[in-house]
Amino acid sequence: MLKEGTLEYFKSLLIQRLEELLTEGTNTLTIMNQLNERLPDPSDRATIESEIGFTLKIRERERKLIRKIEEALEKIRNGTFGVCEHCEEEISEGRLKARPVTNLCIDCKKRQEEEEQIRGL
Repeated sequence: MLKEGTLEYFKSLLIQRLEELLTEGTNTLTIMNQLNERLPDPSDRATIESEIGFTLKIRERERKLIRKIEEALEKIRNGTFGVCEHCEEEISEGRLKARPVTNLCIDCKKRQEEEEQIRGL
């Protein structure tokens, strides 16, 4: 089980990243609306719409990350943060530092990736 100070470290890290993602999302929507309103030229509008599409894909990935961060914060609250959901062993602190939203230890993650490769996913 992770020490209280370590849990606080991860909680702070996750909250900070969550706030950054939420702010970025809000700023992006504001900028996209402003750009779209100012471009009457069809070619400029097409370029901006392409960029907006790309930005929206990034935001979708960020929304998924936000959900994972919220799940990790819930695990901190209920005392299951840092426990592999598959084997129920502790996830190494190094792995958590590299990917604080992980829910699998490195061995279970490797097995999952190998199985996905075999199935061709």
